[in-house]
Amino acid sequence: MEILLAKPRGFCAGVERAIEIVERALAQFGAPIYVRHEIVHNKSVVDDLRAKGAIFVEELDEVPRGATVIFSAHGVSKAVQADAERRGLKVFDATCPLVTKVHVEVAKMLREGYEIVMIGHRGHPESEGTMGQTSAGMYLVETVEDVAALQPATAQLAYVTQTTLSVDDAAQIVAVLKQRFPGIRGPKRDDICYATQNRQDAVKFMAPQCDVVIVVGSPNSSNSNRLREVAQSRGTPAYMVDNALQLQPQWIEGKQRVGVTAGASAPEVLVTDVIARLYELGATRVTQLPGRDEHVVFALPKQLTNTV
Repeated sequence: MEILLAKPRGFCAGVERAIEIVERALAQFGAPIYVRHEIVHNKSVVDDLRAKGAIFVEELDEVPRGATVIFSAHGVSKAVQADAERRGLKVFDATCPLVTKVHVEVAKMLREGYEIVMIGHRGHPESEGTMGQTSAGMYLVETVEDVAALQPATAQLAYVTQTTLSVDDAAQIVAVLKQRFPGIRGPKRDDICYATQNRQDAVKFMAPQCDVVIVVGSPNSSNSNRLREVAQSRGTPAYMVDNALQLQPQWIEGKQRVGVTAGASAPEVLVTDVIARLYELGATRVTQLPGRDEHVVFALPKQLTNTV
């Protein structure tokens, strides 16, 4: 049995930045450091930071007045920002810069008089944060069917997207939006982030060469779920695991080639563990597939850059 490794896979620049913000805040200010929502959607990462002194909360009323709080990589609404200021909290914003770019787009579109269609997953913190950039004038759509039900108040429409969507699914929804609203305006550059695009492209390349694909990622990770769906859309059975212990032997029994990738919030050590488990189950070699190199780095908040 051969293991095929997708490239790229695992951590993206936004995830690396978010995790480093928490670690540097802990080093500079000491525990506890409060984090609103999971800093990134990966159980291993969250458990590791919790062990170092991070306290994860869903609402700011769980944070003591005057404490230090970090906003997760998914971004937050204006109401959450205002609430943090009212409570006198010291805030470090770990929002991915590519999510912030979408927030900036939304603000510009609203100033220019547009109503905005947000293509995203209902209940996902990134969608909630982006929708929360205004109290009115935005509509969330998840599916083509949602587009058919849209009743905007004006013909002056624009759209933005969640950064971690399936590239193909988003394109389908955009096409239907343009068909129904020919004058709709899109962002100057695609909102789906480079890492999401690159990892999905890598799976599209890998999946047809495999008998089964294993995606390393947590169940609440949007981009990890999309990788599993991309593999399945290519006709290859695919499974998602949080760690090597979740790997089921029957998934790979009799298989000649097993593809392995990881979502943008999954650390490489988990991939290494999955490979080790596959060796225990009969794998004899690993082949790293060719793929796109990534050299993106995002700056840290200035207040944290002097910390070792």
